[in-house]
Amino acid sequence: MVHLGTAVEPGARVGFIVSRAVGNAVVRNRVKRRLRHLVRARVDTLPEACVLVVRAQPASADASYGELEAELDRCLGRVLDTVQETRMEAGT
Repeated sequence: MVHLGTAVEPGARVGFIVSRAVGNAVVRNRVKRRLRHLVRARVDTLPEACVLVVRAQPASADASYGELEAELDRCLGRVLDTVQETRMEAGT
């Protein structure tokens, strides 16, 4: 699950939420490392001055790297489409 907001400062910022429901500390850190690596490759696609929050679901503990990548791409696509629609409605 991802959430996208606007920031006051220029540049994109990314945060991760991986709760204990995902697993023990080793599992949570592995999930965070994988997500950080995936987001690093996609940060250029984010709008300027945005804050992206990636929240790992418990199923991410058992997901393969490819499955995490596909889910992240799906969620980012949905969020970025919403941002684009909002901008079109606002006329910018």
